[in-house]
Amino acid sequence: MDHGVTVNSSDKTVKAPTRRSRAVAAKRTAILNAALELFSQYGVHGTSLDKVAEGADVSKTNLLYYFPSKEALYIAVLKNILDVWLAPLRALRNDQQPLEAIRDYIRLKLEVSRDHPQASRLFCMEMLQGAPLLKGELEGDLRELVDEKSAVIESWIKAGKLAAVEPHHLIFMLWATTQHYADFASQVEAVTGQTLSDEGFFQQTVENVQRMVIEGIRVR
Repeated sequence: MDHGVTVNSSDKTVKAPTRRSRAVAAKRTAILNAALELFSQYGVHGTSLDKVAEGADVSKTNLLYYFPSKEALYIAVLKNILDVWLAPLRALRNDQQPLEAIRDYIRLKLEVSRDHPQASRLFCMEMLQGAPLLKGELEGDLRELVDEKSAVIESWIKAGKLAAVEPHHLIFMLWATTQHYADFASQVEAVTGQTLSDEGFFQQTVENVQRMVIEGIRVR
């Protein structure tokens, strides 16, 4: 039987994942991925747990062991999206050079739009509906994170490293600009004939968004 291996890291005893725990994690991930694909296409009301189970190659009974209801599964998918979507924002720190940090942030957010378009679109759908199932998360952890990073931006402004802009509006603009390429991918492709999956177009998008944002917040 695979009981896992105990390893020492920085004087802490950490138990390595067992074969069973890896299998559980893999099955949970498969369910979340199948749910994301279906929810992003058909919405929560147009998606059945039977279809999710089929897409994840598990029984419905097994799915319900991990997620007791469709609402619980939907909320788990949305929370996963938030984790991916907010990771670049969490990386902003006071000790960074602000213009370089924001350049990096723009690139990372556009990479998220390129690599996780379904996630971005599903999140957008939830927002358009008034975030009925995610409001608590938005008013709690998300608000706290945005306030924390707004304070970082404010510290850069007070240090004379950024132009005087209202930090929340800068964050909102960065979200809107970078997520547009996922949420309105069909429109972008119809107008340009290209998507972020085209490497040349991706680099062009990154460079142009960076230039326009940076020139707007650069101290003069």
